[in-house]
Amino acid sequence: MAATDRDYYELLGVPRDADEATIKKSFRRLARELHPDVSDHPEAEVRFREITEAYEVLSSSERRALYDRYGHAGLRSGGFSPTPFDMGNLGDLFASLFGDGLFGGSTSGSVRQRGADLGAEIEIELLEAARGITVPVPFEVAVTCTTCGGDGVAPGTQPRACPRCEGSGRLHQVSRSVFGEFVRAQPCPDCRGRGAIVDTPCEACEGAGRTVEKRTLDVEVPAGIHDGQRIRVSGEGHAGTLGGRAGDVYVHVNVKPDPRFVREGNDVYSQVDLTIVQAALGAEVEVETLDGTVRLELAAGVQPGEVRVLRGKGMPVLQGFGRGDHRVLVNVTVPRRLSEEQRRLLDEFEAASDEQTYRTDESFFEKLKSAFR
Repeated sequence: MAATDRDYYELLGVPRDADEATIKKSFRRLARELHPDVSDHPEAEVRFREITEAYEVLSSSERRALYDRYGHAGLRSGGFSPTPFDMGNLGDLFASLFGDGLFGGSTSGSVRQRGADLGAEIEIELLEAARGITVPVPFEVAVTCTTCGGDGVAPGTQPRACPRCEGSGRLHQVSRSVFGEFVRAQPCPDCRGRGAIVDTPCEACEGAGRTVEKRTLDVEVPAGIHDGQRIRVSGEGHAGTLGGRAGDVYVHVNVKPDPRFVREGNDVYSQVDLTIVQAALGAEVEVETLDGTVRLELAAGVQPGEVRVLRGKGMPVLQGFGRGDHRVLVNVTVPRRLSEEQRRLLDEFEAASDEQTYRTDESFFEKLKSAFR
């Protein structure tokens, strides 16, 4: 669930048609002002989390389109939840959002980097989507090396300080203009931002500090999920370097079509077939629903195209309350092959019929509209 229901554009102080560069520039300015490391404002941490959440949504074309169309409710139904940033070093946070060097990063020590995200895909049945299910998802992930603890150095040895950056892990370049001095920091190319040179790398991970292992993640698919939605599992992706936060796992959910039902939003549609005799005399029929079979009574004279609504028998509302409806469309099957006796009986029925026999109080178009109410 979102941490704030305030308008994201208002939080960042940008118009609704702002481009990506404008959004990034505004967030960068506000983040420098509101981060708890540099701000004395009593609500700095709350406000910083709000603008971070706003940037996380508006910097993604997919999430921004969903927010523009459906607002916060659309984000919640789409499975969005804000990234749990810690209130650590300001430079490390900027590095995780924008990449190393954009804001200068930390001024000393090794550079921590957030681990990469992972993508996975699962396929479930419509009934499983209605009830919710836990699905085991196998994948390969980079984890911190247990031999060296993630520093890439062979046990019993020590790295030496990088002579080029003097152990800071970064090189700083100062440029001057009419607006003042600008300092741009970038990872040292000799030590790759570590601040140290490893002469004897760990054999288990070949100095990378991470190894690849196979894992199985039990992913909880919530009841009511829609086809094509993604589930984010925080912190289960690739391990970060030098103690950086692990990435996330994004699970794309495919919901298989069910030949018995058609889903529209949270409503479910199905069809029941009647003979002309059942339609004329009325019938009690069995209807399959997401909860099993129910008995449905249809009065005499039911017409093709009529809809019967089973309240609360549809799909659960994702991350909400209640359920949609199950709408049953009545179809009357007309016989194609008749015996001579059947033809004779139908001829007698037709001869005994008049306008009142076929009179209906609702036009075909009214019945058609009722199917979509």
